[in-house]
Amino acid sequence: MTTPDTSPAAGPVSGTAFDTAAGTEKTEVVVIGGGQSGIATSEHLTTAGIPHIVLERDRIAEKWRTGRWDSLCANGPAWHDRFPGLTFDAPTASGAAPVDPDEFAHHDRVAQYFEDYAALIGAPLRTGVEVISVTPRTGEGGYLVTTRQTATGDLGRIIADHVVAATGPFQTPVIPPVIPATVAERRGITQIHSADYDNPEQLADGGVLVVGAGSSGLQIAVELNRAGRDVTLAVGEHDRPPRRYRGRDNVWWLGVLGKWDMAAPPVGAEHVTIAVTGADGGYTVDFRDLAADGIHLVGRAEACDDRGVLRIREDLADNIHAGDRNLLELFADADAYIAANGLDLPEEPEAWVLGPDPADVTDPTLELDLAAAGITTVIWATGYGVDYSWLQVDGVLDTAGRPAHQRGVSPVNGVYFVGLPWLSRRGSSFIWGCWHDAKYVVDEIQIQRGYAAYRPTPATAQETIR
Repeated sequence: MTTPDTSPAAGPVSGTAFDTAAGTEKTEVVVIGGGQSGIATSEHLTTAGIPHIVLERDRIAEKWRTGRWDSLCANGPAWHDRFPGLTFDAPTASGAAPVDPDEFAHHDRVAQYFEDYAALIGAPLRTGVEVISVTPRTGEGGYLVTTRQTATGDLGRIIADHVVAATGPFQTPVIPPVIPATVAERRGITQIHSADYDNPEQLADGGVLVVGAGSSGLQIAVELNRAGRDVTLAVGEHDRPPRRYRGRDNVWWLGVLGKWDMAAPPVGAEHVTIAVTGADGGYTVDFRDLAADGIHLVGRAEACDDRGVLRIREDLADNIHAGDRNLLELFADADAYIAANGLDLPEEPEAWVLGPDPADVTDPTLELDLAAAGITTVIWATGYGVDYSWLQVDGVLDTAGRPAHQRGVSPVNGVYFVGLPWLSRRGSSFIWGCWHDAKYVVDEIQIQRGYAAYRPTPATAQETIR
């Protein structure tokens, strides 16, 4: 990651024209999505002097506002999880409370950060505008973007040479069909996705099964446990990096060890979750500690029969131990880096010491009778799918409906993606990572603009004719 600076960007570049007869706006680039990816793209377009519009169907950074539970904090420290042009402790026009660089910003503060950043760069951003469709203008070039005002239902049309889909990876909550709705209803069990979880008080009395042991699942499980709830946590495959080691945060280690710049995940680990937290000031997760605190650990949830008995995969020990190996591998890499570079960082031999496996691991639960266990709520922290049904351009999506691209550049001229996991590297879906990916995409747009603007000199044109 490059060294951040706090210099403001150039002024806004909206540069739209309006065809009164046709009732259609015209601009060079339409960016769809007003979250971190859309704002990053807007900054680079502005710097390049490229006219554009950013469309957001809700508010700026809406997912950070309402797609998170009440207590959620960012998983990276404020010095790292930001854009280069603004720090979390810098004064802003909104007067937002500063965040210490080593702290983990609350999700509401992150949303305010993006509002402040959009104002700083003068982003030509329109909120409350939903994109209904993007279609190619066959025979004319470019794309027709059809929109709808969410407040009034009024339709609009924008013609653009380029379209950047910056809607991010958190679009459609995914709940696997493990527990049939009919079974849940008969047993009095409510199933929700982590996107709909706010706090312990919203849940019915009784035990809670949390499925998924990435950042969301483990943080929700811990919060519920501390609220006095009986919690069962289904633990799947995961990476388990340290929060801090030898005086440096995990994000620093990933940076200096070059792990943020991995171009592709290891084979078989494309969808592995990360067990890391910024809650309570950030701490290294150890599922042994969770078990000691009273959280019941089980393996991956597989299927539920008509009696309401959930079959559990016999993989808890494997998943826990694989996470341990991931932790220790980073320790070893960090120690080697310290030795090679002669750094004076405090040794931390106790970090290498792993406690004994809890009974949940050595004597795993393979069947869980939900009713007998007193479980009344199941929270699925199982990630999200994408929905590009509005992007009606042949060739930009694969057979599963996912973006086809190379570093955000689709196979179809004029269509781009920003903000997706592993778009160009491991850090692509993080705040700082999408900023760098957006710069690459805007550079590609600039290249295409150069080709489009080319006109041969008269002499060259005459030679061509002959």
